[in-house]
Amino acid sequence: MSTSTTDLARLNGIDMTALRRTIDRITADPREGQTTWSIRSVWKGGTRSDHHVESVAIGGRNIDRRFTIPIDEPRELCGTDEFANPQEYLMAALNACMMVGYSAVAGLMGITLTRLEVTTRGDIDLRGFLGIAPSVSAGYDRLSQEVRIAGSGTEEEFRRLHDIVRATSPNFFNLTRAIPVNSHLTIG
Repeated sequence: MSTSTTDLARLNGIDMTALRRTIDRITADPREGQTTWSIRSVWKGGTRSDHHVESVAIGGRNIDRRFTIPIDEPRELCGTDEFANPQEYLMAALNACMMVGYSAVAGLMGITLTRLEVTTRGDIDLRGFLGIAPSVSAGYDRLSQEVRIAGSGTEEEFRRLHDIVRATSPNFFNLTRAIPVNSHLTIG
């Protein structure tokens, strides 16, 4: 069985030629790697909200993106249970960001993936969220994560891949380090 040039250019669903060009472009001009992300969120009543992605700036160029992310809560938390809640999106965003890293970095390492699953779990005591017990944290005290991966790599290569992804995933970074958030209130 022969492998076509097209097959060699794509590994783990990633266009490796485009990825290498992007890396080369950003290496040559760091301004090309500057990005700005934005979400505009609109309350829809009750626990429902829509979160609009309109564009992203990459390398100083504005790129049109039109997506709406609906969010709700389970009925048990006064929602309609129509959509995933913020905690589920938070964990999905962490897992998805890391999966991009695993597939791209594995490709750069020449590893073909046959399995990639990331499961993240955490406990929140609602007494903190509801203000019932001020001594109880409003969010997670810790998250636990399991990454299941298989493919053409050796155990050592997969361990190296795991270390690289944990060191380079933006959302892993964002959730494992405190990020200052400047929250400004506008009334009216």
